[in-house]
This record gives sequence, structure tokens and C-alpha cells, in this order.
Amino acid sequence: MVSGGETSGGERDRTSDLTEGTLVRPMFRLAWPLVVIQLLQVAYNVGDTFWLGMLSETAVGAISLAFPLIFLLISLGGGFTAAGAILIAQHTGARTGDDGLIAGQTVTFISIVAICLGVLGYVVTDPMLSMLPADAETQAEIIPQAAAYMRVFFLGMPFLFGFFVFVSLMRGYGNTRAPMRVMFISVLVNLALDPLLIFGVGPFPRMEIQGAAVATVVSRGLATAIGFYILFYTDVGPTIERAHLRPRLEYVSKITRLGVPTALEQSMSSLAMVTLTAMIATFPPAVVAAYGLGNRLISLAFLPAMGMGQATDTIVGKNLGAGKPERAERATWIASGVIGAIMFAGALVAYVFAEPIVGVFMMADTEGAAATIAYGTTYLRFAAVMFVFMGVLQVILGAFRGAGNTKTALAFSVVTLWLARVPVTYVLVFVEGWGTTGIWLGVVVGDIVGATAAIAYFTRGTWKGSLVDEREDSSGVPPTDD
Repeated sequence: MVSGGETSGGERDRTSDLTEGTLVRPMFRLAWPLVVIQLLQVAYNVGDTFWLGMLSETAVGAISLAFPLIFLLISLGGGFTAAGAILIAQHTGARTGDDGLIAGQTVTFISIVAICLGVLGYVVTDPMLSMLPADAETQAEIIPQAAAYMRVFFLGMPFLFGFFVFVSLMRGYGNTRAPMRVMFISVLVNLALDPLLIFGVGPFPRMEIQGAAVATVVSRGLATAIGFYILFYTDVGPTIERAHLRPRLEYVSKITRLGVPTALEQSMSSLAMVTLTAMIATFPPAVVAAYGLGNRLISLAFLPAMGMGQATDTIVGKNLGAGKPERAERATWIASGVIGAIMFAGALVAYVFAEPIVGVFMMADTEGAAATIAYGTTYLRFAAVMFVFMGVLQVILGAFRGAGNTKTALAFSVVTLWLARVPVTYVLVFVEGWGTTGIWLGVVVGDIVGATAAIAYFTRGTWKGSLVDEREDSSGVPPTDD
């Protein structure tokens, strides 16, 4: 059970491209498939939203409540997949030969975590939803649908994490095109199954919101199967041998040490989203649906920014591993400028065409549809103001993670969400009585404050450093993270 050799000519060329010579071309060769992957990722959400929007606004509201709670558990394991990518990037940059072993340890560890989280999520679905201070109408019409969606989703959690691991390991290795192709196949399957299972076309049963969850689980399962075949039986990724899958304490400790701050960062993000969702649940269903619909549309801008941030952490990791911190910094500034320009263009489109964009995803012939479109249009226009800040913030956080400074990335996520977005939203909505305007404005303020603080810290240059240095012993255990 072997994939391609770590010391192959292709691997050497890939690392050299990112650590030597011109920077812009290899950086974009790595980044564009990641951006496409993120766009395809959002196609899952947008596809679900589109077809559920044909069903009812309460179905859209249900996934609006369900997603932050699902992401809360996903985030607990997501940091460890990121740790695998960071370690492989730095070790391939330093040419230590340990990337296959790290990949195998990551696969085993995350598989165990995913199974545990799936069981936990299924058991706590009802208790989590019961804690939301929902409006009476929201409680009656939306909460039961959210529970039905979440139970199916949690049963498929191992498939979700399997694909996450595949993408992260290939990204750290420097191959982003293979995950992009697998993601494309998975999205096509999901988009085909959605209407069949939601509405019950032909021999398929009418499952409504549960149908969207089943479509996601099936398509993710297919992606995981293809991804693992590529990892274990082809030569396009890190070498993984059978012995690499046996847990080894030193490597599990390394993955855990790096992964816990990233998991905490993602958990802080998801807890903030849950807190905001609890605030939104006090409003009628039309507002709940508009908030969820607006977030799905904002993710069209956010996920490409995340893709550029992921490319940045790989480039920074490889260059710091190769002992080239100034090149790592220059790559970060280039990525920030490019994503800033892209996000500005996206902001203009979102602001000018907000109403028709929202209307496409709310075509149900129901009483609340018009109100949902009105609220969603206002939300999207507010959010357009933060697009540039949101994009640059993701690139800077990617640079911190690539350097192994996952605690620094955690700190600025806390600033963005818990020192700005959540308290500002609470004050504007419940103290000042601004209603829905307070919700939309609080979201914008958070990213502006977070991006400004992160850029200021980045310019100090104290984030530079490598997890791989001459002091490492044969186990590859790096010095302590600052």
C-alpha cells in the first residue's frame, strides 16, 4: 500500500518552484485550484439552499440554525487536519523525508476523531437545539426540520472528515489539482441528488430537508473513497506505507500540539456563530431564513479568500522550512493584494445586484418569501463593505498558520469574533434596540477590526520561524511554538 515517492523529481520540482526563482507564477499555480475547491465547497451549500428555497423559507431557516451547530463539532477535529498540512509543507520544504509518516499518522488520528464526533453529534442534536432561545413560530416550524437534517449529517461525519484529510495532506504536499478534480465530481453528484431526494422524483422517496443531508453524505463518501485511493495507490501525493498508519506518540503529540490551537480557533469561530444564531433565533422565521441565506451568499466571497489563505500557509511553510523568511513575507503581501482586488470586485457586484442574487435562492411560493428577500438584500449590501477586509484577514491568518504560529491565528480570531462581532451585535440589537440593522452591522464591524489588528501585528515580523531546524532529533519533534 504505497503512494508516490517523496523524493521523486516531481516533488523536488514542486518544492523548488515555491522556494526558488520567481514567486508569483508558482504561487498562483498552487492557489487557483484551492480557490476552485472552495468555490466548489460553497456549491454544496448553495445547491442545498437553492433547492430548499424552492421548498419553503422554513427549510432554509432550518439549515441556517443547523449549520453553526454542525460546524461547532466539525471545528473540534478540523484543526488537526490543518496541522497535517502545515507539518507536511514544512518537512517537504526542508526535505526531511518524514511527510509520508506524518500523512499516515494524520489519517489514523482524524479517522478516530471523526467517528467520535459523529456519534457525539447524533446524541446531542436535540439538547443543542433546545438551548436556542427560539421565537415561538421558529420553534414550531424550523427546529424540527433542523434536527432531522443534523442527525443524518452527523451519521456521515467520517466521510466529511475523510475528504478534509485528503485535501489538507495534498495541499501541504503541494498538489492541489487532484483534490480539485475529486471535489468537482463530488459536487456534481450532490447537485444531481438534491432535487431527486428533496422532492421525491421518480423512484426516489420525498425526504425534504433530510434529502439534502443524504445527498451531501453520499457525495462526500464518494469523494473520500476516491481521495484515499489517490493517497494510497498512486504517485501524486506523499508516500504512505502500512506501517505509517500505526499511531506513534511523538507524531500524534506533534499533530495535537499544532492542531489544538487551530481547533480552538475554529471552535471559537463556531461558538461565535452559535451565539449569533441564538440571537437571530429570537426573531421571526423570515429573519432567520434571511440571515442563513445571506451567510451562504457571503461564503461565495469568503471561501475563495480561504483558498488563498490555505495557499499562503503552504507557501509560507515551505519557504520557512527552506530558511527563506523574507520570501515567505513577500508571498503574503502579494496574496493579500490580489485577494483584496478580487474581493473589491465581488463587493461591487454584491452591492449593486443584491436583490436579484437573493431572489434566485428564495423562489418558494409562500407568505414569508418576500420578507426573506427584503431582509436578505439588506444584509448582503451591509456585508459587501467588509469583503476586502475579510479576504486580507484570511491571507494573514494563513501566513501565521504556515509559520506554525497557530496560537497567533487563534488570538486574532478571538479579536474578530469575541471582542468585536458578538458584543457589538448584542449591544446594537438588545441594548440599543436597532433590530435587524444591529445584526448586519455587527457582522461587518468584526472583520474590519480583526483585519486591521492582524495586519498591524504581521508588519512586526515576529511571526517568522520554522518548525524544522537543525536541533530536531530523529523523531522530528520541533521546538515549542511561541
